[in-house]
Amino acid sequence: MLYSKIEGEGKPFVIMHGFLGMSDNWKTLASQYAASGFQVHVLDLRNHGRSFHSDEFTYEAMAKDVFEYCQANQLSKIDILGHSMGGKVAMLFATTYPELVDKLIVADIGPRFYNQHHQDILAGLNAVDFSVKPSRNDVEAILTQYVPDFGTRQFLMKNLYWQEPGQLAFRFNLAVFNGNLDAIGKALADGLVFDKPTLFIRGGSSGYIKDEDMEEIRQHFPDVKLDTIPNAGHWLHAENPKLFFELTTAFLKE
Repeated sequence: MLYSKIEGEGKPFVIMHGFLGMSDNWKTLASQYAASGFQVHVLDLRNHGRSFHSDEFTYEAMAKDVFEYCQANQLSKIDILGHSMGGKVAMLFATTYPELVDKLIVADIGPRFYNQHHQDILAGLNAVDFSVKPSRNDVEAILTQYVPDFGTRQFLMKNLYWQEPGQLAFRFNLAVFNGNLDAIGKALADGLVFDKPTLFIRGGSSGYIKDEDMEEIRQHFPDVKLDTIPNAGHWLHAENPKLFFELTTAFLKE
């Protein structure tokens, strides 16, 4: 069963992080959604955060995990939000189990295929040798050689935890990611359709959702609207949480 953090009372609202992320990334926004009348379920997807590790790492498996989570928690008629990889999971979940979903929000990812682009990050993560018991500063120094962007490094560093006194480790399943990186970019299969209200929200400085992607998006999600957060990149919810919250809440309460 997937690990989750549940907060608030009201309409069930399921939130899913992106690749190499975890539920903690959504802590502040989750509290805001809870305060505005939702029962928020922020998930750790398989091989991430505190959820279980598995050699199977596909969107089909992740969507089934979410279905089983909803069954176990007696969730139906949910609203669902996913960012990046979590957005791909949300798209597949909504098109596979449309009877469970009222509204879908997809943050800065489209249904199309994406080429591998995490190689530098994975190289940095694989360069960390935990057998020599590095400190947090040691790990960051190694990552800096591969990941110059401070914000991205801080995002990755959130995955560090003390496995035992004096021994750090990453929470995610790096070995499985190394062997399944192509799975992250997989396209949503042709013919899958979710015809209920859908919001795609993109960062104005991000290239993940281009104007020309909208034709394909409408084929899968005919009742779609697109919002853009100006001057925000791929981590739009972290870069401008205020506007992200305002746009998503307005959509959910329409």
